Amino acid sequence: AFGVIADIQFADAEDGYDFGGCRRRYYRHSLRLLREAVRAWTDESPPIDFVLQLGDSIDGQNVRRGEAESALQQVLAVLGELSVPVHHAWGNHELYNFSRARLVHSGLYSRPAGGSDGPPDGECHAYHCSPAPRLRLVVLDTYDVSTLGTDPGSTRYQESLRVLREKNPNDDLNSPAGLKEPYFVAFNGGFSQAQLDWFNEVLKFSDENQEKVIVMGHVPIHPHASNGVCLAWNYEAALSVIHAHRCVVCVLAGHLHDGAYCLDSHGVHHLTLEGVIETPPESNAFGTIYVYEDKMILKGKGRIPDRVMHF
Repeated sequence: AFGVIADIQFADAEDGYDFGGCRRRYYRHSLRLLREAVRAWTDESPPIDFVLQLGDSIDGQNVRRGEAESALQQVLAVLGELSVPVHHAWGNHELYNFSRARLVHSGLYSRPAGGSDGPPDGECHAYHCSPAPRLRLVVLDTYDVSTLGTDPGSTRYQESLRVLREKNPNDDLNSPAGLKEPYFVAFNGGFSQAQLDWFNEVLKFSDENQEKVIVMGHVPIHPHASNGVCLAWNYEAALSVIHAHRCVVCVLAGHLHDGAYCLDSHGVHHLTLEGVIETPPESNAFGTIYVYEDKMILKGKGRIPDRVMHF
């Protein structure tokens, strides 16, 4: 069993609204809701084995307020009350606050030391581990190709900007207005070929060893588990890697605060979790997933509905 939570986006700030000005965001309350989640996971019996934090743990406004470090430390302190590992995905809001180089040296870098469990690029926050027999967790870096958190003089930035500009002629690169492929916006990102090749090798190993694989990343990789905008730039490339193998049973993502779900044509469950940040203080948005030989059962709290996902 393991815990799941997405888009905490904590800031020590009064409530605000999303970029459209119509969705309320409960910045300060999100830390209290995280505490409630940690308490619930701590009380689970038998105990859970790990927690997946699906990205955007703190809000982008912290950097303007000069509070990025303190906000992150407050979130990590609450998660640190757990006696089990926490696996972190990097989201756009982490990259608004910190450079990739800084995140590598932060508590959000959950990739194991030594590098053999991830792609050769040490700044790519992708890795895999086996939390239970015949079960593998793969953490993907959905901002491996991105203009966020990257030095504008770097090759990574220049290449990412070229990909983005090819598809998005808008002055505001966060605007999907008029785009044929509206997910080519700066608050999304994509996968490098090196990460995709590594991912393919991991799934090949899991196929050969008859493992079930759970994949997690911040940005959804299936259009039906998305609103059409919150979607990885080259999601089709990631899907084609998954569909070339038999082992993946579920892909977990955040980013889209409304949440979404689909069962794709290859029998893979795509679950996008509702975000804590837009959850009213009297509710919550987290869950516990119980893994069996033939299914996963999500017990959700507050905004997150229960769900049974058969393999």
